[in-house]
Amino acid sequence: MDLMKGKRGLIFGVSNTHGIAYGIAKQLHDAGAEIAFTYAGEAMEKRVRPIAEGMGAKIIMSCDVTKEDEVKAVFDECEKLYGKLDFVVHAVAFAQKEDLMGRFIDTSMEGWNTALGVSAYSLVTICRHAEPIMNEGGSIFALTYLGSILSVPSYNVMGVAKAALESSMRFLAVDLGRKGIRVNCISAGPVKTLASMGISGFSKMLKAAVARSPLKRNVALEEVGNAGLYLASDLSKGTTGEVIYVDCGCHSAYASSEEMEILSNNIDL
Repeated sequence: MDLMKGKRGLIFGVSNTHGIAYGIAKQLHDAGAEIAFTYAGEAMEKRVRPIAEGMGAKIIMSCDVTKEDEVKAVFDECEKLYGKLDFVVHAVAFAQKEDLMGRFIDTSMEGWNTALGVSAYSLVTICRHAEPIMNEGGSIFALTYLGSILSVPSYNVMGVAKAALESSMRFLAVDLGRKGIRVNCISAGPVKTLASMGISGFSKMLKAAVARSPLKRNVALEEVGNAGLYLASDLSKGTTGEVIYVDCGCHSAYASSEEMEILSNNIDL
């Protein structure tokens, strides 16, 4: 399949072969896209570089998305090599571990600022530097989760960060829409990744998702990757300002009694 043949883009957030960002990158690469990759510091380089090189990446750069000069440097390099970009994927999120445990009310200001800065404001920074080198009809999209609209046990401040991300996406869609650039989000169901396993009680979240889902299963990595391929490609030229749910229908269903029983075992009463 060469749906993305001749298309060039940039992905922030691939860290291993088990994550959603990798699932998207693989689908884009298999469809013919040329992809630039970033990694978060030297510690992540040994994980990301083999993945990027395996996909023939010509740009593999370190980038802390909270530092504007580093984000700018990445886009400067893309402009130097490619001239223009067709897609950008934001798959970056972080919260301090202690802020994903216990009660949300105990979130520190430092924890709040960290979570929202890395997970939400970074999309604004990325879009600001992407705008000048995006082709008309280009696509920018970010990864979110159901915890943005529902109180999910142990998701805490990350839920607030994802809500801010989704709201930012809608404003950015208006700003960039004048240039024909689309901005969207993918809200994936819970997928067992290295990052998600850092969330307290995540295994129960997986079981609860199956119980709630109309399809009675969890979403597969490939399915989220296919949604990313749709948003990055010309197939979605009329779609912007949207949250695309790829969660086997979890967002559309009331909690089942089975789900409530599973989740209640993760709450201190």
